[in-house]
Amino acid sequence: MSDVKPVPHHFYVDGKEYESEKTALTGLEIKTIASVPGDYQLFLEAEGDAADRAISDGESVAINRKPHFFAVPPATFG
Repeated sequence: MSDVKPVPHHFYVDGKEYESEKTALTGLEIKTIASVPGDYQLFLEAEGDAADRAISDGESVAINRKPHFFAVPPATFG
């Protein structure tokens, strides 16, 4: 029997650190762990001048490099 514990992988949402034993999470899993409302849009912060990328609820994202995400409330027009 192995006593090896899974290594936690860290990620950030709106500047707050979270962790998971998984190496990849879906947008919905990230929002659930970070208590982000379901109707918010999740974005992955890009490095340098690259554009930030919207992450859908079903999209899987690797979290083994401590990615930073931010949540945006639904747009209100009018």
